[in-house]
Amino acid sequence: MGIHPRLIDAHSHFDDVSFGVDREQALQRAHNAGVLEQIIPAIKAAWWPRIKQLCEQHSGLYPSYGLHPMYLSDHRDEHLTLLLDWIEQEHPVAIGECGLDFFIEDPQPALQQHYFEQQLQVAAEQGLPVIIHARRSVEEVINTLRRFAGLQGMLHSFSGSEQQAHRLIDMGFYLSFGGPITYDRAKRLHRLIKSLPLDAILLETDSPDQPASHHRGERNEPAFLPEILQTVARLRNQQPQLIAEQTAANTRRLFKIRSPHP
Repeated sequence: MGIHPRLIDAHSHFDDVSFGVDREQALQRAHNAGVLEQIIPAIKAAWWPRIKQLCEQHSGLYPSYGLHPMYLSDHRDEHLTLLLDWIEQEHPVAIGECGLDFFIEDPQPALQQHYFEQQLQVAAEQGLPVIIHARRSVEEVINTLRRFAGLQGMLHSFSGSEQQAHRLIDMGFYLSFGGPITYDRAKRLHRLIKSLPLDAILLETDSPDQPASHHRGERNEPAFLPEILQTVARLRNQQPQLIAEQTAANTRRLFKIRSPHP
């Protein structure tokens, strides 16, 4: 196991073209840092094949297929039908990244809602968890999820209130945290990290986006996940090893990933 705790990056766009020049080295850096596994969520249908190829080439990388709300112009209704085919053929660990983003310019909320609900329906029918993006839209996401009883999943880079967090946890959802919690100004997130039950927390990088404070302006990568771990451990006044073990167990439970042999 080495000197590092075994970590899982619960949300990493490791298929991104920014890793094209050094993906093998970045993967080795992640392994050296104890990040042996990653969940790779999709953005749009055109990029599903590259995620499939990446996860077939490297053990410990797990695909999730879906349609991201920030890329509405790339989505078509036939992609929802195609999603069913991909699930049946490729057996991903989740559906997503899907959700709602009301921060973007011209958000077209009705169209976002359409794609979100359709993907939730697919997930419910297929018995898969969902990876949810919720920016300026946590309440709308919660209200939508209420119509899909029994669905499980994670809200990545969670930024809602403590009350919203506990409502989501009560509904069977996990909350994932990454780079934003490392900034001194993130007082509300810090209070949230301290108060949440550890069995509801996941750790992520959202590579190549949302770098931690020490890497501001840089490309984010999975090797930086231990910095998120250390921040959570410091805020909660708990041992990093405990945080690492519990968050990895949470991720395995949600995505039904078997624990590798030590």
